[in-house]
Amino acid sequence: MPLTTRFQARAVQLLLGGMMARVHKDLRFTDVPKRAETLRVETGAGPVTCTVYRPSGTDGPPAPVYVNFHGGGFIVGRPEQDDHLCRYIAATAGCVVVNVDYAVAPQRPYPAAVTQAYDVTAWIAGNGDAGGWDGSRLAVGGHSAGANLTAAVCRTARDRGTFSPRLQILDSAPLDMVTDPAAKPSRIAKPLLTPSLMRIFTGVYVADPAGRADPLVSPGLAADLAGLPPALVITAENDRLRDEGDAYAKALEAAGVPVTHRVFEGVDHYFTHTGPVPAGKEAIALMAATLRTAFDVGA
Repeated sequence: MPLTTRFQARAVQLLLGGMMARVHKDLRFTDVPKRAETLRVETGAGPVTCTVYRPSGTDGPPAPVYVNFHGGGFIVGRPEQDDHLCRYIAATAGCVVVNVDYAVAPQRPYPAAVTQAYDVTAWIAGNGDAGGWDGSRLAVGGHSAGANLTAAVCRTARDRGTFSPRLQILDSAPLDMVTDPAAKPSRIAKPLLTPSLMRIFTGVYVADPAGRADPLVSPGLAADLAGLPPALVITAENDRLRDEGDAYAKALEAAGVPVTHRVFEGVDHYFTHTGPVPAGKEAIALMAATLRTAFDVGA
């Protein structure tokens, strides 16, 4: 990796780290209490710290579990940016939510994040008794880079035959790391994601261009999608990543995967964190409702 790219990535880390933690004040769900504790999981790429959010009420059988991966272009390690989502989903979908603080580049490039994401999810699936959740009723999801990791986790689980998520949530996912970002249009003049910023993300996450077509890096370029978990695919009309998200939803459906696909109009990348508030709240409510339905099937 060129030294200049590494320096650029560190500068972006510092700049975006603080910005991404500042969720729109009207999307913070301050009326939803936080019931959380810290969990540490050993993985093949080192230990991972997770925050576990619990729904209210402890009577009855163990609750299902949802594994969440935050965004940040694979270089920002700020899982607290998803605190509002995790609290809302735990309370509304009635599930345990595990928010994963996975490794980020340039310090830990690919495949560290994928290894950690999969290993944490596999541990959660197999350790429900220890964790206090029902590991057989598991879903996984993420936002931006976290949605990419979600797709990689689901693909790996399918290929290894280890566990079967009831749902995958892909929110504004980067799914094609091969196509140059300048060739990915936006419907507005100044979208959040610029080609130069996206090149930094990709360049430090997978430095060797030859590795970017790997289906664990670019799930949208994979042809073998049959057998993947049912999906909720959320795309934003003005996002540079919208087209690849739309295409992935169609490809999943063509492969026989049950898909709910929603394009939110008039919004850009990361709108579930920055707004507009009505669209952000609607998307988050859709995630929670879809999770609750998936967990109830066959319960």
